[in-house]
Amino acid sequence: MFIAYVILAALMSAVLLSSAAAKFTRPKRLVTQMSTLAVPYSLLPFLGAVQIAGAVGLIAGSWWAPLGIAAAVGVTLYFLGAVAAHLRVKDFPGIPPAAALAVAAVIVGLLRAATL
Repeated sequence: MFIAYVILAALMSAVLLSSAAAKFTRPKRLVTQMSTLAVPYSLLPFLGAVQIAGAVGLIAGSWWAPLGIAAAVGVTLYFLGAVAAHLRVKDFPGIPPAAALAVAAVIVGLLRAATL
């Protein structure tokens, strides 16, 4: 179970860091998406920082389980917020990726909890 946690946490961290980088560099695709979701551009650095914190927490959770579990909960809430943002503006094509990442974050948390 621990090896599965480490692998999935590393993959989730890579996704989070990639997404965070986009929040800071603001490529056209991201700007268009955030505009569709009515997310203010001033919020992007905060969202990027939250994603970086989640990635660091998941990796550090390999050494200290409570931190890994807390990070997984935070990442789950982050992506549930993304699902809600897509639902709010009826952007239905954006829901499945955010929902899949929320489910993956739940699985990461459960894997880490199983290795206590």
